[in-house]
Amino acid sequence: MSEVAVRDEARQGGAPGELADRLEAYRTELTGYCYRMLGSAFEAEDAVQETMVRAWRSYQRFEGRSSLRSWLYRIATNVCLDLLKGSGRRARPMDLASPSSVDTPVGNGLPEATWIGPVPDARVLAETADPAEAAVARESVRLAFVSALQRLAPRQRAVLILREVLSWSASEVAELLGSSVAAVNSALQRARATLAADQGHGGRGEGREAAVAPPLDEAQQALLERYVDAFERFDMAALTALLHEDSTLSMPPYALWLRGREDIVRWMRGPGCGCEGSHLVPLTANGRPAFGQYRADGRPWAIQVIDTADGRITGLNSFLDTERLFPLFGLPPRWTDVPASSGERSGVRPGERPAAG
Repeated sequence: MSEVAVRDEARQGGAPGELADRLEAYRTELTGYCYRMLGSAFEAEDAVQETMVRAWRSYQRFEGRSSLRSWLYRIATNVCLDLLKGSGRRARPMDLASPSSVDTPVGNGLPEATWIGPVPDARVLAETADPAEAAVARESVRLAFVSALQRLAPRQRAVLILREVLSWSASEVAELLGSSVAAVNSALQRARATLAADQGHGGRGEGREAAVAPPLDEAQQALLERYVDAFERFDMAALTALLHEDSTLSMPPYALWLRGREDIVRWMRGPGCGCEGSHLVPLTANGRPAFGQYRADGRPWAIQVIDTADGRITGLNSFLDTERLFPLFGLPPRWTDVPASSGERSGVRPGERPAAG
C-alpha cells in the first residue's frame, strides 16, 4: 500500500480486518525492537501487544503525518520507556560477578527480572533478502549485545537501536522522540562511548564471539554436529576438544558461571553429571545456533544458546526456566513428544529450526 493510500485510510478509517492485517505485518520487527530495549522475550511480546492495542484504539486520530511504521515505533518506544521506569537493568551472570569455581555452591536462583533471556529468531528477525542487513540483525540480538544495551539509559538505548541497528536518520529519531537532532546526536555519541568503554574492558564474559557472526558454513555446521554427538554421548574428551580454552558456561537463573574448558568439563563430570543421556533438539535463538535440552528421563531441562568462533565453542548459555521457555520455542513438555522431524530423529542440522518451532 502506498504512503498516499495509508494517509487516505487514516482519514477515512479502514476495514477492521485490513487494519489488523496491516498492524500485524509489523509485529516481528517491533518485537525485535522491544526485545533489544527490554532484554526479555516475554516483556517484548507484552510491549508489542500493548502497542497494537494503543494503535487500534487511536487509529482514527492518526492523520498520516508520518508513515504507519514510524507511528507504531513511536508508540512502541513510549511503551518500552514506561516499562523501564524504575526497573533494574537485566544482565547475564558474567555481567554481575567474576567467574566461579567448580566447587562454588550453585546457590538460589535469582528472579527472572534479573536476566537477559533468550528469544527465538523467528520472533524478532524479520525476513530480508539482503545478507548484510540480515547479519546486522542477527548481531543486534545476540545475548552479549543486548546485555550491553541494558547499560545505557533508556532513551540512549532507543536512539542507538534506531540509528545503528535500524538505520533511521537523526531527524527521524528526533521526530519520534519529540527531541532535536542535536540532542539525538549527543545521545548517540554518549551511547557509543559507553559501549566502547564496555568493550574496552571486555566485560567479564565478552570474548571472541563479539565479531559479527556470518551464516553457518559447513565447518561451523560440522562443529555443532560434533557438539551434539559429544554432549549426547556425554563424551568429555570429545567435548574438551570442541571448547575454546576461554569458553564460558552460564546457567540463569543461577548467578554462578564458569570460564575455561577445564572447569566446564570438571563441572559436567561433577555437579552437571545429571546431563548424561540428554537429548538435544536444534533451534535458533539470538542469531545463534541453539538447542532444547531434554534429560535422559525425557524432562525438559534447558535452552542452550551456543557461541562459536575460530572453529571452537566459546560460550554455552543454558537457560533453565523450562516452564516458560520451552513453549516459547515451540517445544513439547516431554522428549517423547518431540516430532520425528526434529533433532536427531530426522537429521535436522544444528542451527536449523525444527518443525516444532
